[in-house]
Amino acid sequence: MTMMTQTQTLFINIASYRDPELIPTLRDMIATARHPQNLRIAICWQHDDENVTLFTEAGMTQTGSETQGDESVWRFLWHGAQITIVPVHYYRSRGACWARFIAERFFSDEDFTLQIDSHCRFTEHWDHSMIEMLNGLKILSARPVLSTYPPAYDPLEEAVEKRGEFASRLIFREFSKEGLPMLSSTPLNSESPVRGSYLAGGFIFAEGSFVKDVANDPNIFFAGEEIAMAARAYTHGYDIYTPHKILLWHYYGRRKENKVWGDHNGEAKTSGEVELAWWERDAISKKRIRTLFGLEDQPVDLGIYTLGKVRSLYQFERSAGIDFKRRAVLPEVIDNTKRSVFLPDEWPDDVEWAQRLTSPFVKSLQLKKTDTDAAIATASWWYLGVYSSTNRLMNEKKFSQAEMTTAIAASSQETFSLKVDFSTSGTEHPAVVRLCPFDDLSGWGAVVEQTW
Repeated sequence: MTMMTQTQTLFINIASYRDPELIPTLRDMIATARHPQNLRIAICWQHDDENVTLFTEAGMTQTGSETQGDESVWRFLWHGAQITIVPVHYYRSRGACWARFIAERFFSDEDFTLQIDSHCRFTEHWDHSMIEMLNGLKILSARPVLSTYPPAYDPLEEAVEKRGEFASRLIFREFSKEGLPMLSSTPLNSESPVRGSYLAGGFIFAEGSFVKDVANDPNIFFAGEEIAMAARAYTHGYDIYTPHKILLWHYYGRRKENKVWGDHNGEAKTSGEVELAWWERDAISKKRIRTLFGLEDQPVDLGIYTLGKVRSLYQFERSAGIDFKRRAVLPEVIDNTKRSVFLPDEWPDDVEWAQRLTSPFVKSLQLKKTDTDAAIATASWWYLGVYSSTNRLMNEKKFSQAEMTTAIAASSQETFSLKVDFSTSGTEHPAVVRLCPFDDLSGWGAVVEQTW
């Protein structure tokens, strides 16, 4: 096993969007590193004040500045760590992957690479721990990758004991309306790293070659980034593992922080501040991801940001238990086990695969309160049915009067939501939802119908 040496370098890619946590993140990262002098940190700093004082006042020593194309580049040294910052006004941002693309251009064949967000905290000697864990996996895989959703921290409660205390692994949650798998996490209790199928954009650790093999696609905006990168990593020969112990924490709340979809709105486009509104970039992004998975009727040219040639998309689907075109999964993916990886000797043949697939459907229905006003006081219970385009009943559920009253009271808007969650075999998809009250004295009331 190759152990960490004092000369092994680590490239760290950080995308930071108007984030007040950037400096605290860098400070904690460097303070807790075992070998801070080996860190090569590159940051795409999307800001509203192009001024080096934020960094010099934090204690960094500026060692140089230059211009590369249209971008300014600042160089700093902080407690031995080398920091490269590309300052970009936030109106010029094109999303998270674009920012990561900007930062990773400064990769210089470092031994290892770490991709994180700009709101993190770290365990003591995290750099040594990550390298040691990755090297330990070399007996299982030629190209291991560490990735997961780290546990949470809150910058208002900086005590270590206030941070999340359990490791977790990534699991399938649902398909988006574009047919892309969306991810969630579940607690992990293991004595060693666990094989998985998914990557978390906010924490990826691998050997340096990963930066070149699975470079960030600058045209992917945000949503769908993780499943696209996971498929690209797998098909380039990388095997993903979930760390069995905590290596860093992530700040998930951030409700009051500025986001690109808040700044890049219709008003900003109308005024000429941004070229495209965020949803326009998101549409371009989703089209690229759908092209990657063979779902797009009018595919686009992905250039170098496509699948690898070591393994196929077919193999990735079998490994993850997901069928993209059928928008379906193996039952183990969504049952209590929440399987996230299937090894080759477990893969069913094509016939059994098609027979075993199940289609999960999750939707938060938005209903008008005025549609239920007449019956809400008298109904004994409510019936909700989900029907296909051929009017086949796919799922039904009964809501008690108390459940309906609670759902309506929970919303201060003119609408309220009901969550529908079910899975079914076959190829039909939901088309229509019908909600109807039932009164023990007068029977069925008026039916409320809406598209799925």
